[in-house]
Amino acid sequence: MESFIKITEQPSKYRHLEKMSVGEILENINNEDKTVPAAIEKVLPDIENLVNVVSDKMLSGGRLFYIGAGTSGRLAVVDASECPPTYGVPYGLVVAVIAGGDEAITKAVENAEDDFMQGWKDLETHNISDKDVVIGIAASGTTPYVIGALEEAKKRDIVTGSITNNPGSPLSQIADYPIAVEVGPEFVTGSTRMKSGTSQKLILNMISTTAMIQLGRVEDNKMVNMQLTNEKLVDRGTKMIMDKIGIADYDEAKELLLMHGSVKKAIDSIG
Repeated sequence: MESFIKITEQPSKYRHLEKMSVGEILENINNEDKTVPAAIEKVLPDIENLVNVVSDKMLSGGRLFYIGAGTSGRLAVVDASECPPTYGVPYGLVVAVIAGGDEAITKAVENAEDDFMQGWKDLETHNISDKDVVIGIAASGTTPYVIGALEEAKKRDIVTGSITNNPGSPLSQIADYPIAVEVGPEFVTGSTRMKSGTSQKLILNMISTTAMIQLGRVEDNKMVNMQLTNEKLVDRGTKMIMDKIGIADYDEAKELLLMHGSVKKAIDSIG
């Protein structure tokens, strides 16, 4: 593969961070963070292309897989785990696979990201097939665990996407639908949990949210299929029903919601 510049490892443009005041540190981090949305804006067409294929596969009964290591893997776990409670979809529709397994969510697992074949082995445990889409996430675009998984997926005609922060990286060159967001050097040199991680989080939000809207899990601007896992969500759902079908009595609307288990089912029951 062609050589490329690892922008994510380039030196910070700030020097002697330890000599800055707390206010200066915060201001400079914030200034760097402000650049992330502008960098994402440049790749919106690439995100759109990937979201379209994800939505098409899901509408045909497929699933979305994220695979990553370290920060990227943890961000994937967050996004995947929030889809069922937010949109009422089944667990297993959006799946996050992280190098090192569940232990790596809270602890660094030594050398897990360097195993070229383990990523595919981990995907295989979910019976992944060509009905599905797998998105590899790695700030560097060079993580063996992720690259190996995408290479094996492509051999089996599984659609692949990638999210990286180094244009021209090996991972970008493998993926069918690459997204490469150039956010520049980090405030702390090489600390890709910062701007790189922020960009990944924003893009994962875009992918999953847009896909859920395409699947009909949102009506108007409301999460009508959210799981009623706490009193805050029950209250929100009750008020949605009151607003949607004109029930003035809060307790009546709440009773209807709890009877049917979701805002959508409660509204549909009224006809």
